[in-house]
Amino acid sequence: MPANHPLKISPSILSADFGWLGEQLAVAEAGGADEIHFDVMDGQFVPGITFGFVVLQAVRAATRLPIDVHMMVMEPARYAAEYSTISDLTMTAHVESTNDIDATLDQITASGIRPGVTLNPDTPISAITSTLGKVDRVLVMTVTPGAGGQSFMAEMLPKIEALAALRDSSYPGLEIAVDGGIKVDTAPLAARAGATTLISGSGIFGHPHGISAGIASIRAAARPTH
Repeated sequence: MPANHPLKISPSILSADFGWLGEQLAVAEAGGADEIHFDVMDGQFVPGITFGFVVLQAVRAATRLPIDVHMMVMEPARYAAEYSTISDLTMTAHVESTNDIDATLDQITASGIRPGVTLNPDTPISAITSTLGKVDRVLVMTVTPGAGGQSFMAEMLPKIEALAALRDSSYPGLEIAVDGGIKVDTAPLAARAGATTLISGSGIFGHPHGISAGIASIRAAARPTH
């Protein structure tokens, strides 16, 4: 784990119980979560439809934690102006969702939101190398985007390792996040490969001993043993 990037645990509310969302966010914050992961799906870029701006406002009101808005939508910069009214936000855009990812990220940045870029499992790192100097984070998908509860794709570990090498050589401020199938058994694999932000939905909100235990168990599993 790079010294300038302490491990972050990011609960994904896609797996939360929305009947108790405010309470669950409070438990996650008290339990040591570093941020909240918020999936936006439009039914076009991915089949599902999830949360919009009204839910984001409710999440912001319920927690002081930073929010990472994962935009699984076509042309995500369309939403930057509206979303910029929410404080402490990262907007993570899929390189596959637009014909001009650099312009998209520039528009997100100009709105006052921290920019991030996401790679689907089939997308090579070469698709985002032009963006690495202008984003706060790269998000590596370790499942096919669009549905929760999928299994971790271990074949993505070399991609994380290659991004970590680029970070260490040229982009020391870059966060590497991983989303998909992160639980106690897979968190150490992602962390050893170089990931510094671990996003987990069912591994936290579905933990048999509760949300705080889910956060603590993933953090403990991902810590280096030496």
